[in-house]
Amino acid sequence: MIFDITNKYNRLTLKKSVIALLFALCILQVERHAMAQNNDAKAPDSFLELQEFIPGIYLELRYFSEDNFVGQVIDGYHAQKVFMTREAATALSNVQGELASFGLSLKVFDAYRPQRAVDHFVRWAQDLGDKKMKAVFYPSVAKADLFSDGYIAERSGHSRGSTIDLTLVDLQSGEELEMGTPWDFFDPSSWPSNLNLPAQTRANRNLLNAVMTRHGFRALPEEWWHFTLENEPFPDTYFNFPVK
Repeated sequence: MIFDITNKYNRLTLKKSVIALLFALCILQVERHAMAQNNDAKAPDSFLELQEFIPGIYLELRYFSEDNFVGQVIDGYHAQKVFMTREAATALSNVQGELASFGLSLKVFDAYRPQRAVDHFVRWAQDLGDKKMKAVFYPSVAKADLFSDGYIAERSGHSRGSTIDLTLVDLQSGEELEMGTPWDFFDPSSWPSNLNLPAQTRANRNLLNAVMTRHGFRALPEEWWHFTLENEPFPDTYFNFPVK
């Protein structure tokens, strides 16, 4: 009798285990399907293409080239386009309008960044042997320290769609204003608080910071070019649709 009860219990346990396994496999299939859809998805309606929304804005999208700290086209970038959430793009349009009165324009390096691009950065940072772009983008920082120093992370505000990297351009000459360091230069000299710069360079950084802040963006302490919309619409969502 005890054997029969034990046998029934074992069969019931096995049946439950099989059901749990099948359920887990179904969940995995759903997740894979969702990921595949996400890989091919277009930008949601809540995102705008900046050059269409703000005609005349300058773009230099170097993640769709080899001219970046990785040295190759970054995963997820398939076109010379840049996207932001509608709210962030609207605020940026107001920035562009104010700058026009100074004879200036914004130049955008990057805005929305797919999560797959961030994953690409992480893989690159873990490959300590690949230092071909070190002299240009991080000459004074050890590649092994890029995570601990905060230059590379597994999540980026860019993937939420309301963060942007940019600078100022003189409308007459088309030249960038002097900011002291290039974009994506991993070094304390890129910190907005760095005072070891010529007065005009500090003034240029302060102008960019002031006008962005006035229109609802907040700065990042480590990068003079990096701003995030204060009231971003997707504070907890990291999108992965490709730029195309």
